[in-house]
Amino acid sequence: MRIKIGLLAAIALFATVSASAAQSREVVVVSGVLGPEGPLYVEGNLYFVGWISGTLSKWDGKTTTVLNSALGCGHNGLALSREHTFLLACTNAHGVILELDLSGKELRRWSADSEGRSFDGGINDIVVADNGGAYATVFGPYDGAPTAIAGRIVYRAPGSDTWVQVADNLNYANGIAISPDQKTLYLDEMVGNAILKFAIEADGTLTHRSNFALLNLLVPNRVENWWLGPDSLKVDRRGNLYVAQFFGGKVLKISPKGKLLHVFRIAAGDGTTNVAFGPGERDLYVSVVQDGNDPQAKGSIVRIRNVH
Repeated sequence: MRIKIGLLAAIALFATVSASAAQSREVVVVSGVLGPEGPLYVEGNLYFVGWISGTLSKWDGKTTTVLNSALGCGHNGLALSREHTFLLACTNAHGVILELDLSGKELRRWSADSEGRSFDGGINDIVVADNGGAYATVFGPYDGAPTAIAGRIVYRAPGSDTWVQVADNLNYANGIAISPDQKTLYLDEMVGNAILKFAIEADGTLTHRSNFALLNLLVPNRVENWWLGPDSLKVDRRGNLYVAQFFGGKVLKISPKGKLLHVFRIAAGDGTTNVAFGPGERDLYVSVVQDGNDPQAKGSIVRIRNVH
């Protein structure tokens, strides 16, 4: 009897370990990307950008195809509009927002907001609301070290052709996401290593700015660096946040209440930049730089199993 119980226990332990290993298995799907960012899974294809290479590419499961190359853009955040076009963040010093069709052809571009203020500091990330409105982050001056708290959020209302400033005084505004009920906007302050939240009003303006999470209170800092902070993030259908921490080598899963639910440790590098959901949110596609100190930001896109 003891032998049988011991055997059953061993089998159960093996099954648990095997399931855990399968769950955490990391697969590199695209390699050799210079500045990997902006993963987005659309109709069976994985789209991603390279901010060093200045390219938008598509991976169809077998082959990678470059769709757009714009010198001086510094391709970064990528979002799908309600019209089924891409909104692309150009993160170089004089930021630009591009609208592209799915083949990568440029349709429109914006280089300033409704008051004529240029997007100095670069556009970092973009999110599209269910009603078709869109929010974009203006990062801030970058010359190797942070120099000013000058980040902003701009908003383009449904049907509008202009971007209006809706928040400012942000400590290097980076990733941006919206809750499933469309009532809350989350914003990464990269240098502050913090996530803020805002209430979204009916006209798209933002109110009730407040702190949501300090990452160093959720997980220990892996290194001490100005740029150790939340890079980009996504929100799943349950309202949980998936936050890529640059120089952290990880993606944090955080509940809508700010509780740490899971840490996805990424083996491919320490410069995790962004995350996308695969079909049914079963898999995560993570863009990651192998060495965050590499000026060429060589990296890859990896696929890992989500944890529910």
